[in-house]
Amino acid sequence: MASDHVSIDPLAALLSEQPTQLLSAWELHSRIALLEGDARACRAELESRTTTLVDLPEEMQQLVFGQLCNALDPRSAVDFSSVSKGLRELMQRVGEGAGKSLLQELKEENAAAAALCRTVRVRSCKELREAKEIHRYGNSRYGAGLSATDLATLGKLLPVLPALEWLSLTEESDSAGPDGGQRLVQGLGVGSLPAVTCLVLRNVCMGDAGASALAAALDRGALPRLECLQLSAVAVGDAGLVALAPALRRRPALKELYLDENRFGDAGLAALVAPPPADAPSPQAEVLSKLKGLNLDSTQITDDGCARLASRLRSGALPALKDIYLQDIPASDAAKAGVYDARADLHGWEESDSEGEELPG
Repeated sequence: MASDHVSIDPLAALLSEQPTQLLSAWELHSRIALLEGDARACRAELESRTTTLVDLPEEMQQLVFGQLCNALDPRSAVDFSSVSKGLRELMQRVGEGAGKSLLQELKEENAAAAALCRTVRVRSCKELREAKEIHRYGNSRYGAGLSATDLATLGKLLPVLPALEWLSLTEESDSAGPDGGQRLVQGLGVGSLPAVTCLVLRNVCMGDAGASALAAALDRGALPRLECLQLSAVAVGDAGLVALAPALRRRPALKELYLDENRFGDAGLAALVAPPPADAPSPQAEVLSKLKGLNLDSTQITDDGCARLASRLRSGALPALKDIYLQDIPASDAAKAGVYDARADLHGWEESDSEGEELPG
């Protein structure tokens, strides 16, 4: 009789038409034993597969746990580590000189993420994880501004916000400090913010180092669908725009670029609108081919910069450009007029205002 039961699927046997109260104690015990044996076998198989992760090179382990250790949803890392000795050891291991294990760091990051949600008026980590738009306007009416620590926390979370399409941060204070913008973007990597089409940072100081960090993130593959970029009053100088310009020129979908109220002048502008190298392949030869709007208000562009821009426009650069804004710059009215005369279809603030056009954010 025992041999008849051995070949029967244990779960099916327990759920068979025969009521369990008709089974003898020995039969019930043997079927439960089979279930326990199957459970142990499954657990051993899972452990044998996941334990091999610790044999991977260090950089691959970091990649795996970078995906598992999501501060907005830490359950995956905890669940996986609970069924694998190898993963559990890796989660609990304190790296040399680190002082904290991955598990400790994950707990702290989850607490920081929850606090950030309250700061940006999002009800929960789940809501932030699923958000399509984040608009933050920091002033005395809407609450204290984001600190550099807040921006660093948000920067760590950006790679795990796949649904986000629009990110807009505007500050009226200097609460973010001199490197808040840099700390926001420096963690963006391959595929980060895959759905974002518009990024707006206004008065979130980046400086030249932050512009370089954003350039590096773009070159790593972050923000692949970016169409609108506003970096207004973020303290970017010539060195920063020279570093950022090549990455922007490799963004074929970019349609709107707002760089107003920054420190750069002719050198930064020259890097942005420079002709492509003579040996550049055809797709790269048409840089910024979809750019429709360019805001250069309140920068340090002089007559020389305007002359260079006008020359490039006459030669066919920025073929889709319709709106260019040059208010409050050192250049003379005649030099600015030369830019608008370079192509008949260019407009400035006056025409855009009459049509009711609005800036993003």
